[in-house]
Amino acid sequence: MRVSKNKILSFILLVLMLVIVGCSSETSKKTKENNNNEEGELRIALSVQPPSLDQPATSVAVARDLSRLIFETLVTVDSTYQVVPSLAESFSVSEEDSKRYIFHLRKGVKFHNGKEMTAEDAVASMNRWVEKSSATKGIFDGATFEAEDDYTVVLQLAKPSALTLDTMASTNMAAAIMPKEVIEAAGDKGVSEYIGTGPYKFAEWKQDQYIHFTKYDEYQSLDGKPDGLSGKKEALIKDIHFEIVKDATSRLVGLQTGAYDFAYTIQYDNYDQLKTDSNLYPVFDPYGQLLIYYNEKNGPASDVKMRQAINTALNIDEVMFPTFTDRDLYTLNSGYMSMNMKKWDSNAGSEFYNQNNPEKAKKILAEIDYDKEELKIMTTRDYPHFYNAAVIVQEQLSQLGMNVKLEVYDWPTIMDKQSTSGDWDLLVAGSAYVSTPPQLLYISSTFAGGINDSTTAEMLKSIVTSNSEEEATQLWDELQGYVWEEHVPVTILASYNTLYGASNNVEGVGIFAGPLFWNTKLVR
Repeated sequence: MRVSKNKILSFILLVLMLVIVGCSSETSKKTKENNNNEEGELRIALSVQPPSLDQPATSVAVARDLSRLIFETLVTVDSTYQVVPSLAESFSVSEEDSKRYIFHLRKGVKFHNGKEMTAEDAVASMNRWVEKSSATKGIFDGATFEAEDDYTVVLQLAKPSALTLDTMASTNMAAAIMPKEVIEAAGDKGVSEYIGTGPYKFAEWKQDQYIHFTKYDEYQSLDGKPDGLSGKKEALIKDIHFEIVKDATSRLVGLQTGAYDFAYTIQYDNYDQLKTDSNLYPVFDPYGQLLIYYNEKNGPASDVKMRQAINTALNIDEVMFPTFTDRDLYTLNSGYMSMNMKKWDSNAGSEFYNQNNPEKAKKILAEIDYDKEELKIMTTRDYPHFYNAAVIVQEQLSQLGMNVKLEVYDWPTIMDKQSTSGDWDLLVAGSAYVSTPPQLLYISSTFAGGINDSTTAEMLKSIVTSNSEEEATQLWDELQGYVWEEHVPVTILASYNTLYGASNNVEGVGIFAGPLFWNTKLVR
């Protein structure tokens, strides 16, 4: 007797539902008890466990999402990425040389251990951030933070940069303010206590099971409408439990059965299920870009003409739609920076994006006497959208007459091969948005597979040392145009969203470089 695939899948899902409901019975019991308290408990299914919550020392996205419940920064950004005060109530920069910044701290702000935040805490935190964060390199070299009095912090730069405040407000490896004694005890191993000023306190971490945060009753919020990472933050839910659920199907089934209120990283093929389930809704997080990275150091892609030919040939519409299956999940866009970053968003070089011109590409290949040399595309099934896009890119280049081989590895192997062996030509993978153009690793000579393109390097240096935002944005516009036309370290395929799922019981989840769970409430 032949059993249909749909029946088998239905049986598997039923078993998973029973397992998850059984495993979550204790959690559900606790939740019912908590619901007697209107603040309740938010249960979130995480796809991965963060390496730590030491915000300045890790670039992992999930660590960023969790740690900002605890930690805050001197300055932050609104929804258009304009820098605004946070733990500093105001700031100013010297007009004479643009190298001296003064930050006046808010008074009466208390850490989770009850100690009032002062300038000595901010100085210790900022000096450690300069040392730990990769985002500070080039801008904060030789910089010092000092306490002028209990509530005044002075930053002295060795050289001016229009990117100073943007970098201090970066969401990646953020400049978290912690008590001085926590910083001093950290050493090389990192902080051992997670104590900040944010709306939630760290409560417990049971490795490979869950991370628990609880409301900080003494939290002092900014006033004003929530806007990006600025404005009012309220802890409307008493407890937040992040449960480590690595299996994507289990996260979805747990959401459907009510075991979880919110789930990270729902697979794109399940988007229709979220849309059509009356008890759930999809949540989009503009993650970054899907790219083709080129090995500029070795192999056929080290010839810029080869990179230009590939970039010229591709029909990106026919790569992206089959990859994501719904246009809600991606946007065709030629900009290297996020469209939401108004100061950095640029359409320079857009004429070289999505050209879909195989005949022109063949002429470029003829110029370099391409003779069926093998081209290796690395990809992984660990991220299905990377793999699906790579398969279509391979098909399009094969139709062009190129000899293309797809090499499939797990993600750790790809990272190792890219950074050590150099035995690859193309890599289809994602890249998260960054706060400033110099943080784009793939236009840096230090990037694995990157080259020291002198024009790119000089223009990046000019952006870093520019004296004004206007000058920096103009220079970036010029550089993006040059990179698209002459350098081509990557081909941008599209901007895409990470897909999350939420129960209708949850309202007010914000999205800004990841989910925001302050100002979120339960309506069970």
